[in-house]
Amino acid sequence: MSGLRRWAGDHLVQVAAGLVLLYMCLPVLVVVALSFNEPRGRLSYVFGGFTLDNWLDPCAAPGMCAALGTSLRIAFLATVVSTLLGTLMAFALGRHRFRGRGSTNLLVFLPMATPEVVMGSSLLTLFVAAGAQPGFWTILIAHVMFCVSFVVVTVKARVAGLDPRIEQAAMDLYATEWQTFVRVTLPLVAPGIAAAAMLAFSLSFDDFIVTNFNSGRTVTFPLYVWGAAQRGIPVQVNVVGAAMFLIALLLVVGGQVASRRRHATR
Repeated sequence: MSGLRRWAGDHLVQVAAGLVLLYMCLPVLVVVALSFNEPRGRLSYVFGGFTLDNWLDPCAAPGMCAALGTSLRIAFLATVVSTLLGTLMAFALGRHRFRGRGSTNLLVFLPMATPEVVMGSSLLTLFVAAGAQPGFWTILIAHVMFCVSFVVVTVKARVAGLDPRIEQAAMDLYATEWQTFVRVTLPLVAPGIAAAAMLAFSLSFDDFIVTNFNSGRTVTFPLYVWGAAQRGIPVQVNVVGAAMFLIALLLVVGGQVASRRRHATR
């Protein structure tokens, strides 16, 4: 008994972290399990039997794949634009001192602190006043606006953690500023940029509130799920959720494996 207590005391933090991780992943595991569900009635969250048909034909639900394709296009474009703009802003704020730097930092944090209902309604007012028709492009502009803040914060943290002596050493070896940036700075900041891009993609893909205000007749995947919930969510929705989780998990694991291999070869 004393040995068990000693083991629990030595591994208390690890056990607590494991329980918290299990608690966080439990809803995802339920979604994965329900993606193999063959419901007997209208309710897809009542397990009726095991089947692979949902994975073999994920577009069986009418209109779901069209909404999914719209969300993927918007998320991809929003990720590319917000990552480019956010990375440039992060380098400017993290490496240079200029008039208005503090105010710019405050403005960057405002979209993150503003409630999504306020942001969505404000953007809708702006688009209506400008005479823009709500739809695909208004959703894209709205997503870029709030994704940029998260990209700036993520990349700026990586830039702030860089040792400037590494770049100085490259310049002492007769590298130009551009060569130093491409061959030294950018590879060091790349993990932060990749993390920011993944975060922006996930935020854009699953956004509902801001999208609902500015969507017009465009239906994204979250809007489709919300509409389908009133008459019974299709089982294929769980397939999409499970697939997105598995893809994200593979990307994270692949990045960790590649990082360990790089460190092992040095």
